[in-house]
Amino acid sequence: METFEDIGAARSQRVWGTAGGFLAVAFAAAGALGAVQQAAGVPAEVIQLAQFGPAAGVAALALVQRDRVARLVRGAGRSGAGRSGAGRSGAGRSGAGRSGAGRGAALLATAPLITVLAILAYLLVQGGTADGWFTRPGSLEHSFALIVVAQLVGACAEELGWRCLLQPLLRTRFGVLASSVAVGVLWGLWHVPVFAQRPQYAAAFLAATVAMSVVLGLALEGTGGARRLLLAGGFHTLVNLGMLLFLDEESGAVLPMVCFGSACLLAALPWVMRTPSGAGSAAATLHRT
Repeated sequence: METFEDIGAARSQRVWGTAGGFLAVAFAAAGALGAVQQAAGVPAEVIQLAQFGPAAGVAALALVQRDRVARLVRGAGRSGAGRSGAGRSGAGRSGAGRSGAGRGAALLATAPLITVLAILAYLLVQGGTADGWFTRPGSLEHSFALIVVAQLVGACAEELGWRCLLQPLLRTRFGVLASSVAVGVLWGLWHVPVFAQRPQYAAAFLAATVAMSVVLGLALEGTGGARRLLLAGGFHTLVNLGMLLFLDEESGAVLPMVCFGSACLLAALPWVMRTPSGAGSAAATLHRT
C-alpha cells in the first residue's frame, strides 16, 4: 500500500521532471534562436528571438503532457481565490473579480513605477544630471509602433513559459513567495549573456528578475488563462520599453543596471508587505496538476 510519503515523493518527481524538461528546451531554444537572430540580422531593438525559447518549452511539454500543460496554463487547480467554486455566491465571485482587476491594474502601474524609481536613482547618483538619459521614440531606427507590438508578442512568448507554466507548476509544491523567487532566479539565469558582464551588473540584473518575479507571482495569484498571460506580458512589455527609452543598460554600463535592480526591489516591497500571513504556506501542495 502506498503511503502519503510515497505519493508526495512521486508528485515531487513529476513536478521536477516537468520543470526540468521545460527548462532544458527553453535554454536550448533560446540559444538556437539567438544564433538565428544574428545570422538573419533581425534587429534586437525590435525583438529578441530568444524570447520565444520559453514558449518552445511549453510547446515541447504539450506534446507529451498535453492535458497537464493545458490545466496549468488554464489555471486549473491554482490556489486561493482563483479556484472555481460552484458554492460561491454571486457577490463573492463579483468581489473576487474586483480584487483581481485591482491587482491587475496595480501590476501594470508597477512597471512605470520601476522606470521612474530607476531614473530618480540614476539622477541622484549623477548629481541631478543625466545627459542623454531619454531616447525619443522618433529617433529609434525602427517604427516605435512596430517595436511596441513586437515587444508585446515577445514578452507574451516568454511569460507563457515563466508565469503561465513554471510558476503554476512550482506553486503546486511551494508557497507563492518561494515559487516566485525560484522562478525569478531561473528567469535571470536564463539570460545567459548577462553573466558575461561585470559581476555587479549580473548581480543587479538577477536582483531585478527575482523582484519582478515576486511582483508578478503575487499579482497573478489566483488568475489564469488569457488574462494571466496578457497581464504578465503587458507588465513585461512596459518594463522593457522603459529600459529602451530611459536606461542605457544594454551597453553593459553598471550604474543603469544597479539603478534598475534597486528600483525593482523597492517596487516589490509594497507587494510583499501586503501579502497576507500564511499566503505562502505549504497548503499549495494540496492542489493537483
